Amino acid sequence: MMVFTRAGEEAASSDAALERIRAAKAFPKAMLHPSIADTVWSALMRGELSDAVLKSFRAVEEAVRAAGGYGDDEVGVGLMRRAFDPDKGPLSDKSHPKAEREALAHLFAGAIGSYKNPHSHRTVNLTDPREAQEQVVVASHLLRIVDARRP
Repeated sequence: MMVFTRAGEEAASSDAALERIRAAKAFPKAMLHPSIADTVWSALMRGELSDAVLKSFRAVEEAVRAAGGYGDDEVGVGLMRRAFDPDKGPLSDKSHPKAEREALAHLFAGAIGSYKNPHSHRTVNLTDPREAQEQVVVASHLLRIVDARRP
């Protein structure tokens, strides 16, 4: 007698479910920053795509707050702009040209504004596993930048 696992039953029930499972299993956990790898990869495997994205970008916000020495009341896009301010931000690398420092501040602010905020303020029905994977890879990259900028 054969018994399907929950994932097996789900895969057998629809092509979309099978594709989600294939995409999740094909995504290498090693692509993720160590601070989010376990929780985010597990969420992706379970198909909890919105949770994976929110957890990834919340980790970015928390890492920036800690690395920049900011309090819990500093949040979101404003925090990113202050932390990476091209002239006085504690996480801005003054050895880079000003235009690049500005671009990095925009990248962090835009990522938080575009990927974290929607998930923080409303229910986002993210259904494409690849899109969620791409977003968490962006968060992982941002976390690696913060690691490199820690005082």
